[in-house]
Amino acid sequence: MDTSRLKRFAQYARRYLREQVTTKLGVVLAENSAARRENTEAIHKLTENIEVSGKEQVIEQVAYTWFNRFCALRFMDSNRYTSIGVISPAEGQFQPEILAEAKMGHIDEDMVSAQIQGQIFDLLSGTAPSPDAQGEAYRLLIVAVCNYYYEVMRYLFERIDDYTELLMPDDLLSGNSILAYTREAMTPENCQSVEVIGWLYQFYISEKKDEVFAALKKNKKITSENIPAATQLFTPNWIVRYLVENSLGRLWMLNRPQSRLFEQMDYYIKSEDDPPQPPFKRGESDQEYLKISSPEELKICDPACGSGHILVYAFELLYAIYEEEGYAANEIPKKILTHNLYGIEIDERAGSLAAFALTMKAREKYRRFFRKPIQPIQPNICVLKKVEFEEWEVGSGKWEVDNKKLGVSHDYLLHDLHLFEEADNFGALLRPKMSEEQIANLRDYFANLWAKNPNPSLFEHKTHEKVTNI
Repeated sequence: MDTSRLKRFAQYARRYLREQVTTKLGVVLAENSAARRENTEAIHKLTENIEVSGKEQVIEQVAYTWFNRFCALRFMDSNRYTSIGVISPAEGQFQPEILAEAKMGHIDEDMVSAQIQGQIFDLLSGTAPSPDAQGEAYRLLIVAVCNYYYEVMRYLFERIDDYTELLMPDDLLSGNSILAYTREAMTPENCQSVEVIGWLYQFYISEKKDEVFAALKKNKKITSENIPAATQLFTPNWIVRYLVENSLGRLWMLNRPQSRLFEQMDYYIKSEDDPPQPPFKRGESDQEYLKISSPEELKICDPACGSGHILVYAFELLYAIYEEEGYAANEIPKKILTHNLYGIEIDERAGSLAAFALTMKAREKYRRFFRKPIQPIQPNICVLKKVEFEEWEVGSGKWEVDNKKLGVSHDYLLHDLHLFEEADNFGALLRPKMSEEQIANLRDYFANLWAKNPNPSLFEHKTHEKVTNI
């Protein structure tokens, strides 16, 4: 993998996208802008977010959102996970395949609604006047594709009906566009492994990381929004394999002495207590270990998962385990994402990439994985967010519960509610006082309690949302 090319691209992309978003921000927020007339709700959300988070944070967020989506779509194009090239042109062509097909009158009806198709055809035929008809049509296609993939990747392709669309870069089709540079950096060779997404993220925030540490030398405190940039580190492949093979792999070998899994674990180290030569025989080791009766019982959690490098390799090893146990190939990806892999992260961007990487592994193993199921399978990646409660929300009498029935101390409950005020700082280091069972019981308790009041006041509704997020 050509990481030097990826680094140059990712650092350039951050600067370029920030400039583009900053320019678009000035245009859409102008006093008499078309956006203010035609997208009043989106403008309201935008100004509200700027007031809460600050202009710089909004610019950073939107720039990265589009970087994330463009890279994800290019990766899927390169591996033919998309039905048509969204970022990539067909062989021998220059424009993205999806636009070239639209110009010939072909648009996927499942991907693009009839209304949007009409707008696109009007632009391309000249019926709808536009100074940049093809560019505008292509932006509509990009938005439609992102909304289409929302069903299977909600963490990455949120429905675009807000200011994110308004702040999309204008130039997406020229030889100097961000997409041209994306294709140049994310070559088919670089996209052979989903690991490329993790490298791109690390390089994208590398300049921000340098800025944070330069400020630290000037005695400027690292704020919570800068912690991800300051602490992000992409774990080398050999370390990932060593960790996974000597934890997950070892546990499986102890439970399945006849397994041949060790043959694909190059970094697996036998313990002195192990039998002299694998395959092991049950009972030959005096070690105490967790007894596993089926692959579904294996649970792997990365408490600071970043872009998911460790979880991705764990997926590979788990797939081999399921195969060895005789599971059907089309069932294995779903079982792994449902039962085996868990990640915790404080950076929403990294958490989205971890979920995306696992979804790509599932698609790699099962080509029909993107077929829309009744309930889409979402990877178990938990992004911890700061949750603050006002005094009136947790004051006396607000959280009285049936202590005898639930076995929960009122003091423990309040402690754990306030604990998440530091979630974006401490992440997986948070230590609730309530047990997992008590927390589960409380969730059910409050869900039933609130179900009896289907029309809470605005303030009560916001409190309910906070508790649910915890």
